[in-house]
Amino acid sequence: MKNKFYNYIEKLQDTICNALERADGKATFQEDLWQRKEGGGGRTRVIENGSVFEKGGVNVSKVYGVLPEVLRKQFGVAAGNFFACGLSLVIHPKNPMTPTVHANWRYFEMYDDAGNLVTQWFGGGQDLTPYYLFEEDATHFHSVCKDACDKHHPNFYPKYKARCDEYFHNTHRNEARGIGGLFFDYLKEEEGFTLQNRFDFVTEVGNSFLNSYVPIVEKRKDLPYTEANRNWQEIRRGRYVEFNLVHDKGTLFGLKTNGRIESILMSLPPHVQWVYNHTPEVGSEEEKLIQVLENPKNWIS
Repeated sequence: MKNKFYNYIEKLQDTICNALERADGKATFQEDLWQRKEGGGGRTRVIENGSVFEKGGVNVSKVYGVLPEVLRKQFGVAAGNFFACGLSLVIHPKNPMTPTVHANWRYFEMYDDAGNLVTQWFGGGQDLTPYYLFEEDATHFHSVCKDACDKHHPNFYPKYKARCDEYFHNTHRNEARGIGGLFFDYLKEEEGFTLQNRFDFVTEVGNSFLNSYVPIVEKRKDLPYTEANRNWQEIRRGRYVEFNLVHDKGTLFGLKTNGRIESILMSLPPHVQWVYNHTPEVGSEEEKLIQVLENPKNWIS
């Protein structure tokens, strides 16, 4: 399964990068291959200073070796080895009317001291972070997520949508990072679901990603905007950075397993502002966004 899934995400990386390059029309992804001295490595691809995308990364990695102490404590084991692979992406468009997007699909195995497989699972999801709220974009993004989920189980979308709202939440700000999507973790083999079922579901979601995001980019990338719109985008990007550095499990996993720092922090946007006690004007489009972030809603009737 680990080889099967890694082969899948390598091909998906190619597909996503090619589609985003076409959407940008100017910039291309630069590839960076790296090795982890404890075992494994990855293929980082970054796009910068494009006509549409200010910065973005689409990375695949596989890391393995001795389970770090912090993970041994987390899983309640004395010793063992692990294998983890995944694709992680974050795209920051230039135009404030175009949302940032994040997605991740991953697979994990853990072994005992004798090398026997102890457990294995899938995780992942995708979520949208707009700076200006277009409700039809939110509905489109969630509709694609729901369609992918519904092909596998009718409870998947409401369950994983709720988990996304809960997870991508800046608790220290009491607001969501964005308008959500899907988040799932520890998808193991269990009654009613084989590991192949889990693989089929996660790859269904991965394959749906471009359809969830690229049509929004095409619709919003050429909209006019002002310097004030740009300032608001950079202030909201600050909240994105706060989440990734304070709460995000993927960032923390990479740091605690001696991952490659440039690849881990590729999610950070190039231009960000922190303005003291900034509050949007009452009745403004900026306030409209904040109201939704403070009270997550259902985007599909």
